[in-house]
Amino acid sequence: MKIAVIGGGSWATAIVKVLSDNPDNKQEVNWWVRKPETVDFINLNHRNPSYLTDVKINTSRVHVSNDLAATIRYSKTIILAIPSAFLKETLAPIFHTQFKEKMIFSAIKGIIPDDLLIIGDFLNQKYHIPFLDIGVITGPCHAEEVAMEKLSYLTIASKNTKSAAKLASQMSCHYIKTIVSDDIYGTEYSAVIKNIIAIANGICHGLGYGDNFQAVLISNAIQEIKRFVDRVHPIDRDINDSAYLGDLLVTAYSQFSRNRTFGAMIGKGVSIATAQLEMNMIAEGYYAVKCIHEINKLYNIDMPITTAVYNILYEKKSPASEMKALTEKLS
Repeated sequence: MKIAVIGGGSWATAIVKVLSDNPDNKQEVNWWVRKPETVDFINLNHRNPSYLTDVKINTSRVHVSNDLAATIRYSKTIILAIPSAFLKETLAPIFHTQFKEKMIFSAIKGIIPDDLLIIGDFLNQKYHIPFLDIGVITGPCHAEEVAMEKLSYLTIASKNTKSAAKLASQMSCHYIKTIVSDDIYGTEYSAVIKNIIAIANGICHGLGYGDNFQAVLISNAIQEIKRFVDRVHPIDRDINDSAYLGDLLVTAYSQFSRNRTFGAMIGKGVSIATAQLEMNMIAEGYYAVKCIHEINKLYNIDMPITTAVYNILYEKKSPASEMKALTEKLS
């Protein structure tokens, strides 16, 4: 039984590379991608034609297919690595029985838009997967630096820490260090909200705010994340751990952050539709901010940064006016 990676984008490609680069990982990898022509290209050229095109795929250890049911059937561990907005559509042909007795890890940093559910809750409610069979893979980590084999850290979270530790060992290699956590809610919600914060940071950059203000924004942002995760899932956690603060920092500041890039374009006056078209990649924070805004109606948590981003993206408020108002709410 193999490990399956579901998705053909940058993060999926990076995960496939990590799993196949670890000499101690004896399991082969089943890799599902949507398009049959992509399967043919990878098998022939040992590279993804669209994402991280410099990454060489070890096809002696990686079996590429566009047959989703077969990929799941012949795998014991499943890693989901596709944009959250497309997860329901992708899994629509799959019955809950096909996930029986398999460990499912989400490497998706988003929320199912129509259902307002993080991936773990979606898998549990829609596919009846027990929480002991669900895990989360989070950063701080960008696919582009993984592709360049720059030292990176991954957090593998699950209530089933034994399964999390097993996957952690399979993903460890000379450029990946892994940390095991049991906080599936905190790590997943934090990964979702940090994308919203990165959009806010990008908007500020696009408007001409400097490093001094952005430092204040991010220091307030980690407290905003803490208020939310502590209210939604109150357990003993250190919000300054790399799975929370580290993931926020890299997403807010990195040149590889698509959410920051998207925000910067909005701050410079580019329309949402044009920004999405020019990026040719999903900025998860765009969908996430609407979902978190709706979820927060139940909790009424003080989230001024999230509210500002929601107002800009969905209420069509002026980025300059919203960010100026936000400056009066930060400390």
